[in-house]
Amino acid sequence: MLNRVCLVLAAFALASMAQAEPRSWKSEWPETDFSRTSVENWSEIISGGPPRDGIPALTDPDMVPAREEARLDPREPVMTLELGNGARAYSVRYLMWHEIANDVVAGQPVAVTYCPLCNTAMVFDRRVGDRVLEFGVSGKLRFSDMIMYDRQTESWWQQALGTAIVGEMTGTQLTQLPAVMESWGDFLDRHPDGLVMDQPRTARQYGMNPYRGYDGSARPFLYRGENPPHGIEPLARVVRVGNRAWPIGRLRAAGEIREAGLVLRWQAGQASALDTAEIAQGRDVGTVRVTDDTGQPVVHDMPFAFAFHAFHPDGDWMLGD
Repeated sequence: MLNRVCLVLAAFALASMAQAEPRSWKSEWPETDFSRTSVENWSEIISGGPPRDGIPALTDPDMVPAREEARLDPREPVMTLELGNGARAYSVRYLMWHEIANDVVAGQPVAVTYCPLCNTAMVFDRRVGDRVLEFGVSGKLRFSDMIMYDRQTESWWQQALGTAIVGEMTGTQLTQLPAVMESWGDFLDRHPDGLVMDQPRTARQYGMNPYRGYDGSARPFLYRGENPPHGIEPLARVVRVGNRAWPIGRLRAAGEIREAGLVLRWQAGQASALDTAEIAQGRDVGTVRVTDDTGQPVVHDMPFAFAFHAFHPDGDWMLGD
């Protein structure tokens, strides 16, 4: 059952549904060009509860040597990124409360993003042409997915797609980078000389899950779209590569799948961030790695099935025989 925090947010969201159109947003977003959008039905966009920047994105987060980090449990999930000769980990215990970390890794501006309601953990290049964008959390949701905004043009971006959907940048696509959601223990074993994001200097219940029991729920929070096809549970995890989705249950049972020029592997040892009250105690959902047939990492993410269906309605479900 969702906890009290989620119920409060739901009340705010339900109250805002009747106001889902640009006239009611212009006072909060005076620099956003609402005449430019790819959204056909404004009612798809609702408030998630917190206002603009009510969930505070991070910029230039402090990093500490992985060897010196003693707060993280080995099973805790972290988003990991390898660029240049270095590796960095961004703990979900912090991303749960901030959702975006604007950083620079090996000279490359990146946005590490996580939407708990869709389980979409994605890293993007923040460069668009000759601009470097900095992202914040708008407080708006579409199909339960976080809508980000850039501070340069105040355009709105759909996190699950990395695409601008409202404003000057509408239609612009961010480049998603290969990243992995894995356990802290696995990252530390592979990269003892790597870096890990330090605890932010804000008062939050870091290490706790405000969405307790969410990924065992029958229905997604604040979602009003269709359920996924083939009898797949809405909150079942899938492995998304492009327009294809592999159900995690199939991959977990096989251990390895070689298909469509890809190699998908599942390994036990990572706690769900959206199960128990304490993230480190969540049930084992394992780590997924995706490579091409030469062993090179492939861009992927691990959304819930409902989110894949909402944003890729014509996507291919890789169900096997």
